Amino acid sequence: MIAEKAIQISNVSKRYGTGTLALREVDLDIGEGEFVSLVGPSGCGKSTLLRIMAGLGEATEGDVSVLGQPSQQLMKTSGQLGFVFQEANLMPWRTVVENVELPLELRGVGKKERREEVDRVLRLVRLESFRNSYPKALSGGMKMRVSIARSLVSNPKILFMDEPFGALDEMTRHHLHQELLEIWRQSKLTVVFVTHNVFEAVYLSSKVVIMKSYPGQISSTIDISAPYPRDDEFQASATFGQLVDQVSKALKGG
Repeated sequence: MIAEKAIQISNVSKRYGTGTLALREVDLDIGEGEFVSLVGPSGCGKSTLLRIMAGLGEATEGDVSVLGQPSQQLMKTSGQLGFVFQEANLMPWRTVVENVELPLELRGVGKKERREEVDRVLRLVRLESFRNSYPKALSGGMKMRVSIARSLVSNPKILFMDEPFGALDEMTRHHLHQELLEIWRQSKLTVVFVTHNVFEAVYLSSKVVIMKSYPGQISSTIDISAPYPRDDEFQASATFGQLVDQVSKALKGG
């Protein structure tokens, strides 16, 4: 059975006001429930493409359809899209609960319903016992979990993530990989994930999209057919090593 398309990108180009062509003629389909990573060198347009998909940026040419609608319209009118940035961007004067509930508060959702949804997502990210803490009391990994909870509180169908774990130590990143995959499994989300890290992309993804620079284009896509759940045994397996080699060679143009 073929999954419905969550995202359809057709002939998308992005040119900045300076005349710089950031993306050229990008075509990409992402099915509902996929976990897709965008991988490529710095300056290849990964984050630009992600922001266009999420409705936070606009293509100069081409068509972008997200859940059957223009992405910018969807971002403005619903909570169906969630976004996690490179930085947690928490408000230091608000508690964990108050940070997480902010998207619902801005949409005028009542306090009782807000708190029910906050409780749900704090359970998902395992932060119930820190609900009344302020950001200054949290580690970097915990702050990122609060950011993920905030992005999930509106029950989005698609989660966009722009290098969310890049600044974290290896052990924290590994724990968050496991938590993210469990959230993805439970929530049946579509995830689009930007990373420089080939190991991270292979470990998390059902598909890896390889991009090249100047201007940004998609050079290839690689299906990661290894079954879920994925664990340390998978990471130590020959299959994992072969997939990492395949993605690495594709990045080098091999």
